[in-house]
Amino acid sequence: MNGMKNLIASIIVCFFLVQAEAQPVVLTVAKDGTGNFTTVQEAINAVQNNNAAITTVHIKPGVYKEKLVLPEQKQNVHFVGEDAESTILTFDDFASKPDSSGKPIGTTGSSSFFVYGNGFSAENITFENSAGPVGQAVAIRITGDRARFLHCRFLGFQDTLYTQGYGSRQFYYDCHIEGTVDFIFGAATALFERCTVFGKMGGYFTAPSTPDTVAFGYVFDDCRFIGSAPDASFFLGRPWRPYGSVVVMNSEISTIVKPEGWNNWNNPSNETTARFMEYNNYGDEADRKKRVTWSRELTEKEALKLDRMLVLRGWDPMEGSEK
Repeated sequence: MNGMKNLIASIIVCFFLVQAEAQPVVLTVAKDGTGNFTTVQEAINAVQNNNAAITTVHIKPGVYKEKLVLPEQKQNVHFVGEDAESTILTFDDFASKPDSSGKPIGTTGSSSFFVYGNGFSAENITFENSAGPVGQAVAIRITGDRARFLHCRFLGFQDTLYTQGYGSRQFYYDCHIEGTVDFIFGAATALFERCTVFGKMGGYFTAPSTPDTVAFGYVFDDCRFIGSAPDASFFLGRPWRPYGSVVVMNSEISTIVKPEGWNNWNNPSNETTARFMEYNNYGDEADRKKRVTWSRELTEKEALKLDRMLVLRGWDPMEGSEK
């Protein structure tokens, strides 16, 4: 009988331990010492590994100059700032900067923030690479699956936003993304809704390396392609890899966009494989008649199918969330 009682007691204890581990956790970062931590990386390090529950990291206003890493085992981490203008995560590495052995750190090594963990989310945060116009200098590199960004800013010049993860699904809502050359690039499937894509100096908005086994690369819906660059100085995109995929729909195309729209990256064979499409765009340079012949217009039927669930392969990033 005592053995049975001990077994039941053990089961009850285990149950409550599991329940405790599943409870959401809130950590606060403040430079002035009024939170749990004064640096963002300290808060990341404190997140329980492989946690199924969300860990919220509330980041109080300030400029946090840190080279950040969210490891693969730090899952379901949610960064929340008070507003993107005042909560800034920044660093200033760049691709040609030498490492400790004297070799360039490279494009990937230049990242201000490496996101490896699945289920990462951020609201009201600025992610920045402040190195300036010095070549490739990544603000954030996202490898993990199901990454979500609401009301965030991504600031840099060349290679600002690296959507790196092969097979990764990423979602951007009401975000501001700015740069020059290839400043949204990578292999992930990423849906951008109501975002401002801001071009500086001239270049290419996107450089997708979408695998041929993936239906969608980048989908921009109800976005604005604007900027401070001269007129006709930006392409909508060019394929970093042959099957690069971009859809721009229901979006404003301003005068900084070249009439031809798309570029083959100096490789005519890419014209037979790249998947560059538009639908129902408006603005001074939205005229499809001027586009390169190897891009195309979606049909209304095709466009109506492009909802979040289809593009993001069954993941709804806004389920249970407020806009």
